[in-house]
Amino acid sequence: MAESAVAERTVGGPRAMPLPAYPPLLTGPFTHLAAERDRLAELRWQHFDARQVGVTLGAEISGVDLTTELADEVIADLRRALHDYKVLFFREQPVSPAQHLAFARRFGDLEIHPALRSNDEQPELVRFEKSATVSGYENSWHHDVTWREFPSMGAILHAIAVPPIGGDTLFTDMYAAYDSLDAETREEIEDLDAIHDFLQAFQHLVPADQHEEMRARFPSVRHPVVCTHAATGRRHLYVNRVFVQRIEGLAPDASRALIDRLARSVDAPEHQVRLKWEPDTVAFWDNRAVQHYAASDYWPHTRIVERASVVGPRPVR
Repeated sequence: MAESAVAERTVGGPRAMPLPAYPPLLTGPFTHLAAERDRLAELRWQHFDARQVGVTLGAEISGVDLTTELADEVIADLRRALHDYKVLFFREQPVSPAQHLAFARRFGDLEIHPALRSNDEQPELVRFEKSATVSGYENSWHHDVTWREFPSMGAILHAIAVPPIGGDTLFTDMYAAYDSLDAETREEIEDLDAIHDFLQAFQHLVPADQHEEMRARFPSVRHPVVCTHAATGRRHLYVNRVFVQRIEGLAPDASRALIDRLARSVDAPEHQVRLKWEPDTVAFWDNRAVQHYAASDYWPHTRIVERASVVGPRPVR
């Protein structure tokens, strides 16, 4: 009798469970994941094999050599796989910087980041080189460069040196995050815009006397809180604590509370997949469909990765 009562309370998907003095937490079965999980399990590919590694995101791709020039039909298949799995993992890909960029350019124009260090010979490659003297600070959930008018559609990250343990990257499904919201919250955010700001995250990397110059080069931009993916047509959340300064039209306290409430939908492990890096692993993620988090748990060991980012379209409602 008691077991039946519990089952009746939990059926129907995750629900916000209030706890004294804490914000509501989602509990119960994440039933909104089932259709996507099963759809991905049925996918088959002509030019490579894909092993599904997360419930609704993540696939390990085999049968592709990124050090070579791939045929157009292989690139087209990989683009479709990216849109389906949201993030692709490739093992044992000893790409040179030039090969890394050549592969990335098959998907569009590449960005040059104005604040982060680049590869000395290839400015389109951001180089993250962490050690006992340079700490990792990318351990927060975020989409990349949402402070741009045209943020990146995807990023391709190559592991050059990895610690013996730790330094994993986590990815979270922003379609699933949106789908987990209750109807009242969806209605509340449907027409809202968020203001994304470059200096909010990077002011510590820019000398104070250059802040005004950087503000002029990269003014704050407005993007919808809920976007429609340009390729899939699916709705996804597009807010993060790192770059979103405020929700337009809301008082500061209400804005912060809403940003935090939406960002907490990212935290559910049910929405995530975790990549354990090996030397020459490559990850290619859809920067709209996922957010990512680089675990900073490997100090004082070294972690060196390089990233090429592909320019995307303006986010739209």
